[in-house]
Amino acid sequence: MRLRLVLLVAATNLLVLAAFLVPLAVMVRSSAADRAVNAAVAQAQALAPTVGSLDEPALTLVLDHANGSGPYRFTVFLPNGHVLGVRAARSAAVAQAADGSSLTAPAAGGREVLVAVAGLPDGTAVVRTFVSDTEMRRGVGRAWLVLAALGLALLVVSVLVADNLARSLTQPLSAVAAIAHRLAGGDLDARAARAAGPPEVREVGGGLNLLADRIGALLARERETAADLSHRLRTPLTALRIDAESLRDPADQARITAGVDALERTVNEVIRAARRPVNTGDVPMCDAVQVVGERLEFWSPLADEEHRRAEAWLATAPLPVQLPRDDLSALVDALLGNVFAHTLEGTGYAVRLDGRAGGGARLVVLDEGPGLPESVVPRRGHSGAGSTGLGLDIVQRAAVASGGGITLGQAPGGGAMITVELGPPPGSLPVRRSPAHRQAPASHGG
Repeated sequence: MRLRLVLLVAATNLLVLAAFLVPLAVMVRSSAADRAVNAAVAQAQALAPTVGSLDEPALTLVLDHANGSGPYRFTVFLPNGHVLGVRAARSAAVAQAADGSSLTAPAAGGREVLVAVAGLPDGTAVVRTFVSDTEMRRGVGRAWLVLAALGLALLVVSVLVADNLARSLTQPLSAVAAIAHRLAGGDLDARAARAAGPPEVREVGGGLNLLADRIGALLARERETAADLSHRLRTPLTALRIDAESLRDPADQARITAGVDALERTVNEVIRAARRPVNTGDVPMCDAVQVVGERLEFWSPLADEEHRRAEAWLATAPLPVQLPRDDLSALVDALLGNVFAHTLEGTGYAVRLDGRAGGGARLVVLDEGPGLPESVVPRRGHSGAGSTGLGLDIVQRAAVASGGGITLGQAPGGGAMITVELGPPPGSLPVRRSPAHRQAPASHGG
């Protein structure tokens, strides 16, 4: 915008200067030509009285003196046919002047100046001089250089003034844009300066501040609502725990109590996440090997109960990824939860976790089920299997937040295969890829 304003002002001033300087330059050239011709006419008229009062020898001496001292050369055409002074051809203009009319006429390389001297006994004499084109353009080049320098100076001054004016407009706009980018990055405390720039820019900044305040209020309300709703789950959880403790079978009591504990930890984590600041400035990270291993162990009792064959290959070295521990846990739970929810009991699954060449991790989950529908695209709230449609969306958002992505495909055996790329934390060195080791199967059902 700043460059466009400067170019606009420069183009406008250039047109104005051209409209002013071009006619002025033409006028300077015409004025110089008129000045040279008028000077020659004045000198020729000064010789006219001597032509009628002196004889030819005396007039010859006067012409020799005039031709040797001034810039012009004179010729006198006498009525008797004699020519005195500088030799010149008797042109048609000379013949016209001999009829008694003084005039100037164009000639090769300049103009002829002809002054008629009447009253001689034999007729009319003609005093002729020649003004060259060089003489008529004398001083014009210097005047044009002065005009060009003046125009260039005015153009430079106008561009500098336009640049300062454009800067006063664009700097506040750039500051408002920077605030908008900070808000988009999660810094909800960013605010535009209220007294910066023209009134229109200040109005934009004020509107952006109002929008930021409104977003902050709505976000705080939404997070508190989520925390309150999660807190309400503690009452039925307490009742469920009491029922679990009243069971007579110790194995069932321990299994259900463990599930209640896991659910209660999830509810507590939802409350903490809802009240966690949006952008703390810390870079989230965790060890993917440790988190995936814990989630596999969590799902192993259910896999054993449903007689599912579960296999896992995990990297031997830690794999740091740019993702909070709880988000990665939710990602793995969503993937494994889909396997249990959308495949029949007894369907096996496998999990593979290894490092990427540029850092981070690659998580592959495949199953022996019917596979995914063709052209399936993860969309929040949409599912073709009667579920909430949030599982794959959770996976995709977590993968993108880490700097990676998700790929859906078919396993070699015909089941579903989901590959999740997880990016490394900023500044971390790429981890040398080591062969994954096979984790002991959680169960050997079937």
